[in-house]
This record gives sequence, structure tokens and C-alpha cells, in this order.
Amino acid sequence: MTVQTLGVAMNGVTGRMGYRQHLSRSVLEIRDAGGVELADGTRVIPEPVLVGRSPEKLRTIAERHDIERWTTDLDSVLSDDGIPVYFDAQITHARESAVRAAIAAGKHIYTEKPTAATLDEALELAKLAEQAGVRNGVVQDKLFLPGLLKLRRLIDSGFFGEVLSVRGEFGYWVFEGDWQPGQRPSWNYRSEDDGGIVLDMFPHWHYVLEHLFGAVRTVTARTATHIPRRWDENGEPYEATADDAAYGIFDLEGGAIAQINSSWSVRVDRDELVEFQVDGTEGSAVAGLRGCRIQHRTATPKAVWDPDVADPVDHRAGWTEVPDNRDFPNGFRAQWEDFLRHVAAGTPFPHDLLSGARGLQMAEAGLRSARTGERIVLDEVPNT
Repeated sequence: MTVQTLGVAMNGVTGRMGYRQHLSRSVLEIRDAGGVELADGTRVIPEPVLVGRSPEKLRTIAERHDIERWTTDLDSVLSDDGIPVYFDAQITHARESAVRAAIAAGKHIYTEKPTAATLDEALELAKLAEQAGVRNGVVQDKLFLPGLLKLRRLIDSGFFGEVLSVRGEFGYWVFEGDWQPGQRPSWNYRSEDDGGIVLDMFPHWHYVLEHLFGAVRTVTARTATHIPRRWDENGEPYEATADDAAYGIFDLEGGAIAQINSSWSVRVDRDELVEFQVDGTEGSAVAGLRGCRIQHRTATPKAVWDPDVADPVDHRAGWTEVPDNRDFPNGFRAQWEDFLRHVAAGTPFPHDLLSGARGLQMAEAGLRSARTGERIVLDEVPNT
């Protein structure tokens, strides 16, 4: 058996998402399992090299997980020919310049989103990557979650007939930070630090809609800063200048209409923190992170509106759970495995920097719509 070790510079793994999902639950688990197998039997083993600003945090993580190399000097990593892959999970405003430098150094790129602060910058990164001939990818983890994989299975089977609409509900209450610590970093609520739920979540909703239901053609959105005053990690009060809620309507290619509410100022009365209801001519489904329930047209009760009497129908009882029928790995790990195969063997990987730019385009359109009240028609993002 041939074994290929692939050095992966991982920048931003001292943060919650970078550490838990990308390093601990993805790259290290892939490494410890003996890597990913290619079609010819070769096994590709990722070897992480940690990059960040805090030597203390990097040293602690490296010692905890038996990682040989870490550094606070990004340039030294980018100049190392033995590290062909660069991954970025930094704060948004630090990402674009680091990814640009990694492309210039000839590294293959895998990055969190948004890929940059503006669409123009995101398109420039995609162009530079193509010109440099480096493989590139953007994290689009929700497509690899069990609930959405089951939804994909239903779509591919023709279960819905014609898809009419998609309705999404996402969010939870993020504590203000005064009497209970907030669950998200304070920069998320400052527009000057590229915070805001639109920039954070609209790129997610874009790839979900694009890959499952069709290209997004128009955007109409309303945003709000429902909680204008919060307390940071040091217990100091600050003004929240970024949106903490967004309410969007999206026209999709093919005629379906999507509505997605996103909020960090909502209390949850759902089975999961995010749910998508898909209604079609032949059936409907409600998918979350893990579960997916369906109701076929033949099992749809005949509802009659009568506000003067109790509804005799138990509507929730009329839905059936979609079985797993397979094991579902961690969604971040599954996409990492696909990207490693893409780098090592050139297998298809549609989640590239240009796809990430389209997500940022939808976010910018949402902010513009909220600012002007207009319905924004999305121009086709040019190929690089």
C-alpha cells in the first residue's frame, strides 16, 4: 500500500470552529484513521502544521494532539515546499490577505467563508487561484449533514414532484453577555469587524439553495439589530453595530421561492436549530441538521379552517421519519476527505472559490436590499 503524507498549514485553529470542527473532528481524525483512500489504493494522510498568533495556545494544542509543528510565522510556512495545502479559519477581515499570499506561494487553498470581505475581493481570489493553477475549495459543510443528505436523496428520487417553495428557520438566543456569557465572539456584532448575520449565514444559504434547488436569481431582505448593546469577552459593554437578524426571500431558477429567517435573537421552538421545509406538488419534507420528516400527497390530511372548534387532526403525527440507511460521518470531516482527494488525485470538487464568491454576492445583495428596500437581481458571476 502506497502512503502519501500531505502537509496542511492550518491557520486559525485556536478559535472554536477551527479547533473543534476542522482540526479535532476532521484532520486529526482522518490522520489517526490512516488517511483517505484514493481509487488506486493510495492512502493520503494529512499532517497538520498549526499557524496562529498565540504561541501559548498553539503549543498547548500541539502537545495535546501530538502535532509536531506549529508557528506564528505564516511566511515560513508558505515558503515551505513540504506544505502544499493552506487552510484558513481566521476572523473574516484577516482571511483575504492570507489566502492571497498562500496562492502566490503556490499552495492549494481550502478556506472558511466568507472568503473575503467584498465580492470584488472574493472574485480576485478565485481568479488568482485559477491563474496559479492551484486547487481550491470553500467549506460548505451543511451539504454534508445527515438531514440535508436525506433531503438530497428525496430530490434525486423525484419525491417532491415540482418543488414549489423552500422555507428555512435558523437561529437561537445568543446571550447579551452581561448576566450570562454570550455564545459567539463579540466581533460577530460589529460591522467594522465584518460581523453580522448576513455575512455569516447568507453564504451558507446560497450554497444550500444552489446545490439542492437551483441558482438564486433575486434577493429581497430585511435586517435588524434587535439587541443594540452587548458585553464582550472581558465583560465590557459595547454597541452592536452589525445585524443580528435577517429575513430573506429568494427567487430560484426554475420558479421555486425560498424564504429564510436567520436570527441570533430568537428563542427556539423547533426540533433543531435550523430547519428547512420543502413543499412540492407530490410531497413535502422538513429537514434539520440530522433528521428529515416527509409527508406524501397520498397521506396529506384535508385541512379545513374553522377557528371556532378545536382542530381534530394531529398534523405532526402525519409525518414519517426518513431512515438513515447509512452511516453519516461528521460533515466537516466528509468535506475534508473530498478535498484531500481533490488535491491528491484531481477528483471533482464543486465547492471552489468561485462558488464561495457567489455566496458573498448573495450576502452583499441582501445588505443592499435591506438598505434600499429594493429587490436585487443577481448578475451572473463571471468565470475567472
